[in-house]
Amino acid sequence: MCGDEAVAAWAAHEFGAAALGDLRRTVRLLQLATALGAQPSASLPEACADPATLKAAYRFFDNDDIAPEAVLASHVRATYARLRAVPRVLAVNDTTYLDWTHHPATAGLGPLATARQQGLLLHSTLTFTPDRVPLGLLGQRVWARDPATFGQLPDQHARPIEAKESAKWLQSLAAVNLAAGACPATHFVQVGDAEADLYELLVAERAAGVDLLVRAGQDRRVEHEAAYLWAAMGRAPRATWLAVDLPRQGDRPARRATVAVRFQALTVRPPRKRAGEHLAAAALWAVWVVEEQAPAGAEPIEWLLLTTCPVATAAEAEERVAWYACRWGIEVWHKVLKSGCRIEARQLATAARLERCLAVYSVIAWRVPQATMLARAVPDLPCTAVLEADEWQALWCAIHRQPDPPAAPPTLQEAVGWLARLGGHLGRRRDGAPGVTVLWKGFHHLIDLTTMYRIMKPALATDDVGKG
Repeated sequence: MCGDEAVAAWAAHEFGAAALGDLRRTVRLLQLATALGAQPSASLPEACADPATLKAAYRFFDNDDIAPEAVLASHVRATYARLRAVPRVLAVNDTTYLDWTHHPATAGLGPLATARQQGLLLHSTLTFTPDRVPLGLLGQRVWARDPATFGQLPDQHARPIEAKESAKWLQSLAAVNLAAGACPATHFVQVGDAEADLYELLVAERAAGVDLLVRAGQDRRVEHEAAYLWAAMGRAPRATWLAVDLPRQGDRPARRATVAVRFQALTVRPPRKRAGEHLAAAALWAVWVVEEQAPAGAEPIEWLLLTTCPVATAAEAEERVAWYACRWGIEVWHKVLKSGCRIEARQLATAARLERCLAVYSVIAWRVPQATMLARAVPDLPCTAVLEADEWQALWCAIHRQPDPPAAPPTLQEAVGWLARLGGHLGRRRDGAPGVTVLWKGFHHLIDLTTMYRIMKPALATDDVGKG
């Protein structure tokens, strides 16, 4: 996966169908994706082998005739092929800030959380299996807020949805609807956090085979004697208890929470302020997850989930909770994009150039989480599903300190464990499963190992002949 030949093959698979208006641009994209994919943490001068390659990279990112969407479209088509192979896909949506405040000369940026914080906003739709294996992106929206209107826009209720940032959720649904049309045998569930609790989304037209699962962010009116969502769920009987694993987040350590689960069918009424629009009511199922006894000092978990998928049993309620818990996967991808690919350290002078750069690195950032979670979901799969022959052989020789690898490839789980060791994971019982950070470091070390193995392999073969 990390040697030059393997990266070139991967780049061709993900970007080879890019229609950029000129075949030479596609060839340049493949060269660029290969160079950056081999050294994702490196600066452009470090990743590009020579001045000519570096100049070509800068020209590619500077070309306004190349749309970032066109760069990403080839990967989306490759993602469709992966989606067709699985019965259910979770299309997770989320937004993150890309902060270039420390590069004030960059043109085209806008305010983030404050007027002084400058950068771009990125909203992505990343697909996962229910086992949390990331399958690829369906789309992205990148934009800069207007400094002239930041903090001065009219009340959100006075603006049409098209004029709000929240339109991103409907744009993501449009991308999911397109994917459903291309993958008619696959069931899609669009997953969003509390920011996705948008009435327009709840009643939006969905393609066949597309459902929604969003965390409630508002205490909406419901057709129930309790009148409002939380009060209605408070009257639902407890269906089961469930253990939920919470990943580490910032200073909060990872832990397992025991939660009570309640569910019921509810009809959500349109917002009272929009009565004149004659909006339809939304028939949904609600699943309420509450940690009734959190550990001392820990914030209790509470999720109230709204879904268009029927929930008739405790087992189905548990499944919906597990789907929502897959959201952490897009947070991992954000981390790889920022820390692994160092996207916020890129200096390309304009936001437009950064967007083209982002389209390439977004796909690169998907690779390591994909290998990590694939190893957990199907540990006995041969590692050749991720690594080329020279790569796993170089890895085996380095770990075992032996010059001759076995004839049969190891399992994916074994190979990922060895990569984690290269990245500094000690494998002690209390260490838990390796995360993407150590695996990212391991993949980076494997680049050099594979290069040296390919240099030395002809010499090793010659020595064997001489011994004969």
